[in-house]
Amino acid sequence: MTLPAGRYVALGDSFTEGVGDPNKHLPNGVRGWADRVADKLAKDQPGWEYANLAIRSKRLRQIAAEQLEPALAMNPTLITLYAGGNDVLDARTNITEVLRQYEEMVVALSTTGAKLLLFTGYDVDVTPALRVFRRRNHVYNDGVRRIAEQYDAVLVDYWRFEAYRDPRMWAPDRLHMSKAGHKYLASQVLDILGVGHSMNLLDWQPPQSQTLLQWERAQRRWMNDWIVPLVHRKIRGVTLGDNLQPRWPVPVRVPPRGGLRRLVKSGPIDLTTNK
Repeated sequence: MTLPAGRYVALGDSFTEGVGDPNKHLPNGVRGWADRVADKLAKDQPGWEYANLAIRSKRLRQIAAEQLEPALAMNPTLITLYAGGNDVLDARTNITEVLRQYEEMVVALSTTGAKLLLFTGYDVDVTPALRVFRRRNHVYNDGVRRIAEQYDAVLVDYWRFEAYRDPRMWAPDRLHMSKAGHKYLASQVLDILGVGHSMNLLDWQPPQSQTLLQWERAQRRWMNDWIVPLVHRKIRGVTLGDNLQPRWPVPVRVPPRGGLRRLVKSGPIDLTTNK
């Protein structure tokens, strides 16, 4: 069944902004799964409009404060929400309070009458030090599943997608999806929506095994390139999203041929007036 053209609004953090799927021609230098979904929606049924309010590093309370009211004002017909992943990885997080705030957001979004998609979080196994957060992530995921059922939302159970066991589905920082990871997630969302597409997981050969020396070098490089800067930002109380604006802050009409990339190439876009 074809999903009729409407207005798709995406809310969240780096997961939905598209971090890990670089594209220098698009806003904030990334593309991501939500852009890919918007492109396919418009190709399948011309007339779709799209806004993406997600900004990397945002906690759930910030997403609620900064993105909820603008999203409601856009009168969406399709909404995706992923929020809380950064909270799960904060040592001082009260996960019960996070889920209370999350449920409040879902209640507000459900009043729009839009089709609402909610996402569980994946157990990213980048280092043994982060395994202590797995139990908290499981509590969060159980809460999301309960809330999705209670408010008749569509659950995208990202936690269960076994394809993400392959390290090639992850960006060099090991915390965000790679281009392949974003494409695969887009394909899963489109399948759930019943929208046709040709995006499939690559038919990869099994990854080559590493020697101990290669593994140690990769670990040191990862620590120096990603973990040390992350710790320094936490010490300074800054995030990568502090000086960023939403990529698509108002709904834009997605061209059915060429999608958002064609929209950008066609000339300057006034992202304050949808022109």
